[in-house]
Amino acid sequence: MNANPSTANPAISSNAPLYWLALGTFAVGTESFMIAGLLPGMAADLSVSIATAGQLVTVFAFAYALSSPILTALTGNFNRRRLLILAMSAFAIANFVAWAAQGYWSLMAARILLAFAAGLYVPGANALASAVVAPERRGTAIAIVNGGLSVAVAFGVPLGALIGDRLGWRMTFAGVAALSMIATAGLLAGLPSSIGNGLATATIRERIRTASQPIVLLTLLVTTLWAMGGYTIYTYLALFVSHATHLQGAQIGFILFSWGAAAIIGLSISGRSVDKFGPRAVIIPALSVLVAAFIALSLSAHFLPKSLALVPIVIAVLAWGVAHWAFYPGQQASLVSVAGVKAAPIVLSLNASFMYLGFSLGAGLGSITLTYSSVSDLGFVGAVSEVAALLLTIAISKRISSANKLAMAA
Repeated sequence: MNANPSTANPAISSNAPLYWLALGTFAVGTESFMIAGLLPGMAADLSVSIATAGQLVTVFAFAYALSSPILTALTGNFNRRRLLILAMSAFAIANFVAWAAQGYWSLMAARILLAFAAGLYVPGANALASAVVAPERRGTAIAIVNGGLSVAVAFGVPLGALIGDRLGWRMTFAGVAALSMIATAGLLAGLPSSIGNGLATATIRERIRTASQPIVLLTLLVTTLWAMGGYTIYTYLALFVSHATHLQGAQIGFILFSWGAAAIIGLSISGRSVDKFGPRAVIIPALSVLVAAFIALSLSAHFLPKSLALVPIVIAVLAWGVAHWAFYPGQQASLVSVAGVKAAPIVLSLNASFMYLGFSLGAGLGSITLTYSSVSDLGFVGAVSEVAALLLTIAISKRISSANKLAMAA
């Protein structure tokens, strides 16, 4: 692998550059997740069905999954600071393009541009954060940068839903564009000019070689199934909630906020639990809770009147948020364990791509469900993906256990 943090400039002592990097991930996270609360209004304004509007999520996630490892590898020899500034600038411009889009297809093109810029920025920000701090501070540095995504899920997404309800969906893109411009200015002013000098990245061939290992590929497939189940429902959560309860418009933002707040809880408890009990002890319960939560969502929508469905749906959403984001750190630790510490940068980057692939497949599966079935069935469909992820995780655990026993016997 070309990446060699030791060749980069000396470690930074201040967290200030990391917070500017995190502001960029906050902008990316807000734009990526906020669209779930905007789909009904966007569909009406663009004169398309909600299932068709959902393809804006499918295409964004697929473009991110496909382009991120390729663009990251192709730009491996670029100056990291300059590349991140360029990526965030492009992200701001693409948001303005989305704001000004006159129709469905022009908005689709803007979403593809957004995916390219986001897929270049987020891995680059994580790589830079881990390379320019002392080894004992790498975990903290990555947590700060990824914290921007967590905060976006908790606060940026419901705020976007509120703005979209009051001012229209276009203003949410304008707001993210302004936020991205601030982040760009922060990167220009807050990142030292020499930061990340000498930092390279893995080639496409090295990524393929890592992903082609059977145990690694199967573990990455778990990530895809997990993300697929979640996004089958999350993409159309606003539609689901308005169908199953009396909540409408900006009120649905409170459901999104509950999911985001639960996500922060899940992330916070997962790290400590993984350190104490190991990744499998977190992954398997998290997937089990997701199955139960998704089934509860559909059962509530099918069999409870709107006046009674709200409480069980909120409880299921909270359980979903905690379990969904508790899974992710555990899965990252599991991948590092099976791939080896030296391959960690590659495998974690691949994990993000496989996650967005799952987001894309989930949004597409949700659209198919709406077309051929009912919005009330989204939970059942999402649960199937989580069951598949759970069964595959158990099979991988047995395979690793058998391999360890054979190694010890030898």
